[in-house]
Amino acid sequence: MAELDTSGGGKKGKKVRSKKANTKVDLTAMVDLAFLLITFFMLTTSLSKPIAMDIAKPDKDDNSQEKNELRASETMTVLLGKNDKVAWYMGEAGKSKPNVESFADIRKSILDNKKKVADATGGRQIVMVIKPTSGATYKNFVDIMDELAITKIKTAPAIDDENITDAEKDFMKQAGIL
Repeated sequence: MAELDTSGGGKKGKKVRSKKANTKVDLTAMVDLAFLLITFFMLTTSLSKPIAMDIAKPDKDDNSQEKNELRASETMTVLLGKNDKVAWYMGEAGKSKPNVESFADIRKSILDNKKKVADATGGRQIVMVIKPTSGATYKNFVDIMDELAITKIKTAPAIDDENITDAEKDFMKQAGIL
């Protein structure tokens, strides 16, 4: 039992004129209440739930004939390079010149291309292909996924880190971001 002793503690050998009653405060009820409150708030709180984003990645062993064909005019490919730089192009690799930007500028480019695709196709969604290179960091990948979430790209982005074409590699070497 928890007690708080508030006795005067008097000195030995002195005569006490009047005997004072010791006051004792029983703290058991307060400790019980504290633990009940802590237990209540721990059990009733809701922890933050992790938020996941859908990612489409091609199967290596998929030999089926059912494949979704992508229109080049609706596809934006983003190449993640070193030094927090990205290169992007619309359409097919080698046929259109990639643009090199920083992560600060890529949002505007995504929004512009999203609007162009929607206007040209009557409301169809842009398809994003993300290609992280060996110079990219995990932070770069998370940043580009955040940009896709911020710009409200509704189609799941395709992540392709294995099929970077020679034309893409050559351009990135020339730009100094591979």
